[in-house]
Amino acid sequence: MATAFAGLRVLDAARDMAGALAAMLLADFGAEVLRLDDGAPPRSPAAIAWNRNKHRHHLDIEDPDRRADRDVLIAGADVIVLDGGPRRLERLDLTPDSLCDRWPRLIPLWTPPYGVQGEMSELPARHGVLMGLGGAAFRQGAWRDVPVWHVTSLAHYAQATLAATAVSAAVLARVRDGKGRSVTVSGLHALAQLACPLAPAGDEGLGRGSPLGDAPNYRLYRCGDGQWLFLGTLFPHFFARAAEALGLDGAELTDPGRAIAARLSSAPRAHWLDLFAANDVPAGPVERREQWLEHPILRDNDLAVQAQHPKLGRVRMPGMAARLEATPGAVRHFEIEAAPEILSRFRDASAGTSASPFPSRASDLPLAGLRVLDLGTVVAGAYCGAILANFGADVIKIEPAEGDPFRFAVTGFINCNRGKRGLGLDLKTPAGRELFLELARGADVVLDNYRLGVRERLGVDAAALARVNPRIVSCAITAFGSRGAHAPRPGFDPLIQALSGMMAAQGGDECEPVFHTIPVNDVAAAALSAFAIVAALVAREATGTGQAVETSLAGASAFYQFAELTDFANRPAAPAGGRDCLGFSAVQRFYPCADGWLSIACETPHDIWRLKVALCLGGDGPESDVSTFAGDGALGQRIAAILAERSRAEALAALWAAGVPAGPVHRPAAAQRSAQLWDNAHFALHHHPRWGPLVGARGYAAFDGETPAFTRLEPDLGAHGPEVLFEAGLDRDRILALARAGVIFRQ
Repeated sequence: MATAFAGLRVLDAARDMAGALAAMLLADFGAEVLRLDDGAPPRSPAAIAWNRNKHRHHLDIEDPDRRADRDVLIAGADVIVLDGGPRRLERLDLTPDSLCDRWPRLIPLWTPPYGVQGEMSELPARHGVLMGLGGAAFRQGAWRDVPVWHVTSLAHYAQATLAATAVSAAVLARVRDGKGRSVTVSGLHALAQLACPLAPAGDEGLGRGSPLGDAPNYRLYRCGDGQWLFLGTLFPHFFARAAEALGLDGAELTDPGRAIAARLSSAPRAHWLDLFAANDVPAGPVERREQWLEHPILRDNDLAVQAQHPKLGRVRMPGMAARLEATPGAVRHFEIEAAPEILSRFRDASAGTSASPFPSRASDLPLAGLRVLDLGTVVAGAYCGAILANFGADVIKIEPAEGDPFRFAVTGFINCNRGKRGLGLDLKTPAGRELFLELARGADVVLDNYRLGVRERLGVDAAALARVNPRIVSCAITAFGSRGAHAPRPGFDPLIQALSGMMAAQGGDECEPVFHTIPVNDVAAAALSAFAIVAALVAREATGTGQAVETSLAGASAFYQFAELTDFANRPAAPAGGRDCLGFSAVQRFYPCADGWLSIACETPHDIWRLKVALCLGGDGPESDVSTFAGDGALGQRIAAILAERSRAEALAALWAAGVPAGPVHRPAAAQRSAQLWDNAHFALHHHPRWGPLVGARGYAAFDGETPAFTRLEPDLGAHGPEVLFEAGLDRDRILALARAGVIFRQ
């Protein structure tokens, strides 16, 4: 069967999780990925899973004696994946500019952790440092006024997904113009998409609240048997159903949180979940992470796989991040030694990157010229469209007369809908459906996150779209997938947080589960959907036809816990958190200084040795086991005492001079002022006509060294309808007739 990236040759020289996972996504969907193995032991046991479908070749790109061999492989590749800091790439003569100058058709993908310049640009990738730097640790709900260490490597997964999407977009653009582009997706770009909502300038309290959830209709509750559930009634009609099912009267609803908690504490969780399911109320149990890969939701939708490893035996791991109907991905094999014919293809420069008649570089954004009809609402669907818009697509947000129900969230809505034009259209009328299908004839993509069955009822499902435009890519984002008993149910991000074990893992074994302030699975599904759409567009260049694409919040939750969920016999358990978790150990932890917090994130014995040197802690050499240092043990107490007496700037200067992975832990307003973030074009300042000055992420990738900024904020309801319809070929009289009939409208 055809694959999306058939014939694409990728040279994987990444050492860290983000770049390696990005290369895996390309390999999963058919790219021929050659991983350059420098002989270093893997830093994570999950590396066996994220190197699946790859071919291994023993070559250390740091070895000067192998530089000629390295360059021969680069000359035959379409994409090279690199990570590390800018000085390392300069020393190796592997900067994106130098690679593009030598091989104009090559697409270098660089995944530095903290941007391409500034004091932190040479530090090794560490998740705790990244989340502290961007303000996410202080946005997470907590019981005390402390930063919270996220126990799941969310930013690394976001970086991998955006990197795969951006490089796929560059591959697509190269088909159009024959030119390569350099692509840079740093950890800061990941923060931009994962955890950097628009906010008023200087906003100190953005997103801070209870770790159980602040709203009584959208929070964690303990049931009568001690088990927890999440009540996910985000919208009023769902909450009304919940109140009716619980038998709450008007007097009790004057304090709904107290009333719901009292009612739920009177019976076991299973009773309430059955009641809620019978009344179509979104609610879900808090389960453990270890159970997720075996859950019927993942099993029914092929979102988890098992494979036999030659040394480790049975390995369970997340499956395909998306379903592409015509060009599906698959786990074909674990990493294997590159056969001679694989190496021959990479060494064939005549078929690779060096044979290019295009000496000039591309200028347009890679998705320029593509049109997307965006039916997405709330976060997952709408945010997917924003990513595509940031990469250059013309995205038309189509809304009913009542508008996207997420408009009440103001800055959250703006963030998910930047870069789009707006069209108000009543799809429930025959004329509205006819007009939509007419627009679809000239579009490249339609995306939605409707509840299962809604597309079919509206007559805009994948089959209907394919009949009017065989080249169209139709992407459906669901909560629980399209198969199995859960598929028809209403679903929101925290229900998947609960089911997938994210909440329990963050809370730890002895504490309450934790509601992630970041809508993890929503933003993950948005990014993975953007990747799947671009992969399907790449496939279209080879097949000539579009296809149906499916993603889900459930699948996103598996991918964004990839390392934590991968399991095999005798594998060490993934780390768990605790109440207001400050870190995993004394050497992976947030610490208060005299004037603020910092992070220390030592993952290797040499990291610990450097830490001891920096803080004069004593010790003769590298330690053997990072996990032996309890956070509240003797070493943690000594570190805390030393740092409490120093300013953060003084402490970081000493740590950075010794090469210790460390960084400032910013509150949101302080993150808005961070030189590291501004110097790397992380932020953009917008003046909103109604809400005043807003600070938000500039964009989600850099192409040829520049992160594209959004050219517009969110569209008002139907704001661009006439111009969109004029472009589609409708004349003035027809547009006026549609407006008089209420088929199209604006705010």
